[in-house]
Amino acid sequence: MKGYDIVDNVIVVNRELTELDIILKDFLDILNKYSRHLVVSGFVSIATGRTRGTEDIDVLAMIMNKEIFEKFFKELDKIGFWCYQGDNADEIYPYIKEMKNIRFARKDEMFPNIEFIPINELKKTKYFEFTHPQKIRIKNFEFNIPPIEFEILYKEIILKGKKDIEDAKHLRTFFSNIINNKKFKDYETIIRGELK
Repeated sequence: MKGYDIVDNVIVVNRELTELDIILKDFLDILNKYSRHLVVSGFVSIATGRTRGTEDIDVLAMIMNKEIFEKFFKELDKIGFWCYQGDNADEIYPYIKEMKNIRFARKDEMFPNIEFIPINELKKTKYFEFTHPQKIRIKNFEFNIPPIEFEILYKEIILKGKKDIEDAKHLRTFFSNIINNKKFKDYETIIRGELK
């Protein structure tokens, strides 16, 4: 059994939700009111069944103006998230404006946390993957990840840590029957552009 099905271009992973999934779902339920999202890096492998710990979940979102960010921040606060960088939107918005990453976690906890990564069109590689999402679903939780081939190559070419290489191996094995070699060639050019 391959561990997933493809239904209407959505990867449906055959497993139960974990506490980590629920934290991300709660966060994305709020974020999706204000911005599209893309979940990248280690959580993509974990979501597809790789057993490994993680302290953070990386989430890309388009940069927000201050008014929208304030509403987003207040709603997160209401459902029990806090931000490492400050207690109110006024304190934190300068990070967003400068496109610096910020972190959110459940109140009274440090880990796991959501690393919130604001982007715009100038972040070419991130913007490309953001605008070419692959939908994935676990039970009733649907979210966006990069194209599988893109995620694999990004880990192998840019990140290159031990965990990243193992994540890429897992994804190559897990999705061996749907991986598209032409996409690898197309995406490699885009990803290597980040090294220039």
